[in-house]
Amino acid sequence: MLRKPQTQIALLTIAVLLLLYAANSQFNPDYNSAVIKTPEPAVNPEFITKSHKHKNRSESAKVESNQQHIVAADLATAADSTATQMSFINVSDDRPTYAPKEIRINSLDELSALFDSLNYNSQSWNDGNREVPRLTFSSVSERWQETSNNIPVQQKKMVFFRLIAPLILVANENILLERRLIESAPLDDIVLLNIAVKYSMIKSVEQTMTEQQRQQLLQEIDILPPSLVLAQAAEESGWATSRFTVEGNAFFGQWDFSGNGMIPKQQRKELGNYGLARFDTPLASVEGYMLNLNTNNAYKKLRSLRASLRASNSAITGIELAGTLDKYSERGQAYIDGIRQMISYNKLDQVDEAYLSDSAPLHLLPSTEQ
Repeated sequence: MLRKPQTQIALLTIAVLLLLYAANSQFNPDYNSAVIKTPEPAVNPEFITKSHKHKNRSESAKVESNQQHIVAADLATAADSTATQMSFINVSDDRPTYAPKEIRINSLDELSALFDSLNYNSQSWNDGNREVPRLTFSSVSERWQETSNNIPVQQKKMVFFRLIAPLILVANENILLERRLIESAPLDDIVLLNIAVKYSMIKSVEQTMTEQQRQQLLQEIDILPPSLVLAQAAEESGWATSRFTVEGNAFFGQWDFSGNGMIPKQQRKELGNYGLARFDTPLASVEGYMLNLNTNNAYKKLRSLRASLRASNSAITGIELAGTLDKYSERGQAYIDGIRQMISYNKLDQVDEAYLSDSAPLHLLPSTEQ
């Protein structure tokens, strides 16, 4: 047995060792023994939501899309904002995915009444509401072609813009969904490969994709500002009164060299055997136009400018992108000036702030009267 002085020394040594051990367990980051952790303070979700408003809008949009349930109202653009429009970044998680309800419209008065019931009228728009209902229609009737000249100009424009704007927003929404998949899908995902084939990035789904091609797809595939699309649709279709619009839903004067196009009365021989492309529906025409601008080499300048605007988190506007369309028409700069004038005079830049409603989609059927 230890004598008393030796016992005291041994106990003191043990006490010192225990103190050193305890200090090591609390402050050494490499200490791996199990410890009891105090719970972290709960974070108020409302605070998180508010704090996002102070972040860069692009970063905030990505955070919100990953962590928050986005509804139509979240896509509204803040007043006087110079950042990329929220409706050009996100889509609503509450968007309807079911077939639209069919409604037969027998007159312009009935159409105006429908617009009023959907809060889709001049008063609402002037009050700052930019929510647009999900409206589609099958074709332009000959009745419109025959009687539109007798309609007051402002009413004619109103009907045209209010019917075409929802189609543009639906087409843009589908593009944003494609972009979402491109960003996240594995490179061998069959849906991603089909998108790459659609946009001529690869020739077949049997080919492999690279990360560089993924990034190139994100530059090539993007929305088009509604103001630009509306102005070109009005210009190219004669406010939906042209023969090609009525016969084949051709709103943008796209050429077709397949032999299936609608032949112009005065065909330009130097261009060979061509016609104007026909489409099953007006929506298909809008989607075909967007595919053309997102793939044709003639519009590389548009895609490059759009990508730089998105990268810098700047607003993507029709006025700015119109400056790249020198090859859309033989008129060159005169065509660009005309499109910009159309946008400015009709205040179509406001439609670049529009977003789709979460309400049920409606499909308009023409009158059965001849």
